[in-house]
Amino acid sequence: MNGQELEAFLYEEFPQIRSMDCKVLHVDTESIEITMQAKQEHLRPGGTVSGPTMMSLVDLAMYLLVLAQIGPVALAVTTNLNINFLRKPEPGNLIVKGRLLKLGKTLASGDFTLHSKGVNGPVAHATSTYAIPPVKPSEN
Repeated sequence: MNGQELEAFLYEEFPQIRSMDCKVLHVDTESIEITMQAKQEHLRPGGTVSGPTMMSLVDLAMYLLVLAQIGPVALAVTTNLNINFLRKPEPGNLIVKGRLLKLGKTLASGDFTLHSKGVNGPVAHATSTYAIPPVKPSEN
């Protein structure tokens, strides 16, 4: 699936995700880059982007990266997400870059770096694992 197909699928299956206003900047067989504008509703006290917002963005990137490889499988699910917060992100443009470490029949693993406009260096690093549902045999 390409970036436009991923976005169309996402907004069809998960219309609630529209509030994140994410865009796929790049996707290929091994990597993805997506962006979102962190707005007031994504901030925590102190004016920084909240941890749950950054975790959601990484989780979304992994989901889309997996779907780009296996097709529109809505029931692929997160089995693990580990994130390290490194620097204070600024409100505004967030970019997550990820790469697929392994794509197996039942599990996929990825590595992600999150950047915030105006901040030198990554604001977070994460790893994620997704479970891929088994392919059901066609009923004849």
